[in-house]
Amino acid sequence: MREVEIVEHTQIDGLRLFFDTVQYRTPHVHRELELIWLAEGELEVRIEQTQLLARPGEMVLFHPGQLHEFRAAGKGCTFLCVQVSPELVERPFPAFARLRFDQPCPGRVLPPDRYRQLVDTLLALAGNYLARPVGCELTCTGYICLILGTLMADMPHQVLSGGELAGQQRRNDRALRLIRYVDENYIHKVNLTDFARAEGITLGYASHFAREALGQSFQDYVDTVRFNAACKRIAAGQSRLVDVYAASGFSDYRYFSRAFQKRFGITPEAYRRRQRSPVLEETHIHHSLHSLERFYSREKSLELLARCGGVMDSAGASKNRDSTAE
Repeated sequence: MREVEIVEHTQIDGLRLFFDTVQYRTPHVHRELELIWLAEGELEVRIEQTQLLARPGEMVLFHPGQLHEFRAAGKGCTFLCVQVSPELVERPFPAFARLRFDQPCPGRVLPPDRYRQLVDTLLALAGNYLARPVGCELTCTGYICLILGTLMADMPHQVLSGGELAGQQRRNDRALRLIRYVDENYIHKVNLTDFARAEGITLGYASHFAREALGQSFQDYVDTVRFNAACKRIAAGQSRLVDVYAASGFSDYRYFSRAFQKRFGITPEAYRRRQRSPVLEETHIHHSLHSLERFYSREKSLELLARCGGVMDSAGASKNRDSTAE
């Protein structure tokens, strides 16, 4: 399973930058280094076996080939996302794809002033990427190198060996096969035994692997996919809820209703009414089994970026006032 973000504005080779309001994104992996900076809302993040709660103003790093997932509360979490392909920086730093930082959140390691400089550089990168002045390709590449150089200078890191990288790839490949197996069978009865047999592993190991790779038991993950499928069908306008739960793999309506009460605190009927709000023209909704995200046009992204700059200025002014009072 590999989903590609849908971004309306033009991309620079080896570099993608966009704003995203996410509700959830199930476990996924990509070959780029990904850096997100939270603008609004909190985000529950799982990176392999590490779980953390990221708050507005924080950055989170995801290495190439690293399995990770997102989940937000309420109306979702809006963040600025930067994805850097290995080819963009491998000439000056050939080991880029094997680079691993010990801490995924730079703001929890760097001194406040140093972190503020890092955020300012990131926002300057976004401004050039979205506004597209003459020579922005060179300027943006320079900003990326400056950001990565700052992280390497100030944060503990290591470079994986070829064997370690190959081991990670094997685990990721198996995890993606497991995700694909659920995608193809969630409407029917899904049996982990069949997957274990196809992989040539024991049922006990398959169960342990599923919990480590997916952050939950195999059955809980199947239920999550079924729930996401039901939400997608409701958002698409499928009218009869009895058809929704049957087509999403739920065995009965009570089980289906309990899933909504557990996750949203409301009934499926109330959730369907909530989905009838209008969608803004400057956004694009991507709703699938594995994600519910809202992407923004270039014009709307520039508005969001201006708002982010104002928030940062206000935070800096507040800190200065606090320092003066002391």
